[in-house]
Amino acid sequence: MTLLPTPPSIADGASTDDVIAWVSTHLGDLTREGPDGVRAGAFRGGQSAADAALDALDVTGYARTRSTVLPVARRGASRMSPYIRYGLTPLPQVWAAVADAPTGDRGKYRDELLWQEYARHLYSRVGTANGEALRRRQPEPDPAWSADPWPMEMACMAAVTGELHEDGWLVNQTRMWLASQWAVRAGADWRRGEDEMFAHLLDGSRAANRLGWQWTVGTGSGKAYGFSRWQVEKRAPQLCRTCPLNRACPIQDWPPGELGSSVDGPPLTGAIPAGPAEQEGGGADTVWLTAESLGTADPALAADVERPAVFVFDEPLLRRLALSGKRLVFLAETLGELAALRPLEVRRGVVADELAGRSLAATWTPVPGWRRISRTVQPTEVHPWPWLVRPGTASLRSFSSWRRDLRVGR
Repeated sequence: MTLLPTPPSIADGASTDDVIAWVSTHLGDLTREGPDGVRAGAFRGGQSAADAALDALDVTGYARTRSTVLPVARRGASRMSPYIRYGLTPLPQVWAAVADAPTGDRGKYRDELLWQEYARHLYSRVGTANGEALRRRQPEPDPAWSADPWPMEMACMAAVTGELHEDGWLVNQTRMWLASQWAVRAGADWRRGEDEMFAHLLDGSRAANRLGWQWTVGTGSGKAYGFSRWQVEKRAPQLCRTCPLNRACPIQDWPPGELGSSVDGPPLTGAIPAGPAEQEGGGADTVWLTAESLGTADPALAADVERPAVFVFDEPLLRRLALSGKRLVFLAETLGELAALRPLEVRRGVVADELAGRSLAATWTPVPGWRRISRTVQPTEVHPWPWLVRPGTASLRSFSSWRRDLRVGR
């Protein structure tokens, strides 16, 4: 069992380099780059950074500019996703923050928030089987394609993968480019591509990222997203103008994109696990934090602002995933700032072992791993998850049908 030193707090004057050094020393062996290669991504972690991003959120023009790739200054993406991912800005809070936006932009942005919620409903319903959940095989590969799935001689692929590796974040448009190029054009296994993207994304979520890949390869809609030169010239024409393959573009035309035969998957109807609607139990000594619940508004944290908390870096899981150090720097920044507000233990090991014998308060979480571990550690106090739309029995066969069944305002 391993108790780690508290990560440095940027709020107390530590630098990003201090946090990088902490991650390198205590977690570097678990990262993709190794201890000497750890660095930060394009977003700073922590509640203060999340609050600043939410205060600055302005989705005016979002419907028109959300898919812009270049120039960067004209991108309309909100850049809230890393803070949403770790519970620093819960979906209901972000939903409320755009209430006064222009109608069309508000509706489009809230639809994107609902997509995130739908991904959580699906993940809660089918768990890790969501890699098989939607019932068609990926498209057959283009028989003319023999290059790597993301060939670096293509300016679009070089630019987008460079941004993924350097920043740990991409606009939704280029996420679809990478997914379609990998699985639809090159015919590589979409699960391996999703793993590769997930490892680098600061907002990496098995719920949302995996669902996005499935949508791109057509497993939900029955129609694959066909990446071609047309999208690049529309969204980032600078890339085509400077590409060495400008006159011999391998994606000049649409890919064939013929879907394979239907396959069975887990049931997508029936009750969706949602957790308690109100607090169950009480009197716990310590708050168990997970990567889904690191914000000060987390229900278990907010229930007692002085109660100590514990976070465990899941060593076996991190060793298996080999995430980029960027992700762990973001988490360490968040934990360091939280430790300046209340007593916080940061540990490394097998989560259930590190928490054994404790009286724990926790927020119920729509993640299979949380439910599995909670059966072992048995929290004595469980708080409701802050759903944007509390799950019921709506069908999860498609986002559009689920969205219609909700009858929520935009």
